[in-house]
Amino acid sequence: MAHRIRSMNLEKSIAEIEWLERLYVLLDTRPLQLSDRYAANQRHDEMYANNPWFRLWKRYGV
Repeated sequence: MAHRIRSMNLEKSIAEIEWLERLYVLLDTRPLQLSDRYAANQRHDEMYANNPWFRLWKRYGV
């Protein structure tokens, strides 16, 4: 009986994980907030921080 209960819990866990995987594949349709744009700009700046052309642009706005 205990084996059967563990098996059912395992199947339930697998089903929940699969449901979460399907859920996170969906696109986020909420409009971007100012904080979202700020975070994206920060990631962009960090990614190009060592690029000499980017540093010129950041410093002089060229």
